[in-house]
Amino acid sequence: MDSYIKWMDSLPLVLKIVFALPCLDILWAIYRIIKGVNAKDTLAIVIDILLLVFGSWSVMWIVDIITLLINGKVLDFVGLAK
Repeated sequence: MDSYIKWMDSLPLVLKIVFALPCLDILWAIYRIIKGVNAKDTLAIVIDILLLVFGSWSVMWIVDIITLLINGKVLDFVGLAK
């Protein structure tokens, strides 16, 4: 699982933005879920699963593109409860 996170983090920004488009944004949802599982963060996992079901096709892809352009990485919820 760590290899998927490292692979997604090492992609060029243009490819990260392409992966944030509506039909491909599921890749970022899976990325967030794996990151939450690795961190053993239950709240992040629940939020990420909900985003996988409801957010990937609605607004999350827009949030991902904006955060990629601003921060160079997508919004994740690991450590939110701390």
